[in-house]
Amino acid sequence: MQDEHELYFPLIRGVGEQTPLPDGIADLVISEYGSAIWSDPYEWIPEAARQLKLGGELLFLGNSSLLMLLMPEVDGVAAERTLLRPQRGMHRFDWPDDTSDDSVEFWLSHGDWIRLFRRNDFEVEDLIELYPAEDTTTSYPFVTPDLARQWPGEEVWRARKR
Repeated sequence: MQDEHELYFPLIRGVGEQTPLPDGIADLVISEYGSAIWSDPYEWIPEAARQLKLGGELLFLGNSSLLMLLMPEVDGVAAERTLLRPQRGMHRFDWPDDTSDDSVEFWLSHGDWIRLFRRNDFEVEDLIELYPAEDTTTSYPFVTPDLARQWPGEEVWRARKR
């Protein structure tokens, strides 16, 4: 893509909890799923804050916190219309997986996200709850379009470094 658009910049591979970047180097830290769900937020949010310049923006996308409360612990089964786990104490979700080692994801309640942002000198600019259009179809097995039209399946957080 860099060659196609003649736009060149370094690509650095690393994990969200510990990057090889210096302090205050970035204007934007972004995660589309990635660190946003597979890294412990109590580790990757401070790391994102360390990387950002003052006024820099953190932007990330993941499943909505509400969706995680509706998800059964069975691989390939769609979210239900019933709360299946408590919101209080949300953090680490261990998912059984028949094909490999069990997988781990991290999710927080909105209140816990806001407190974590504030502890790391972020100001929340927006929380965008995403809903599909009426004519949307999907082959994604975890959320039906009907459920996602009523409750957000994904959410985008925008926060700025103070």
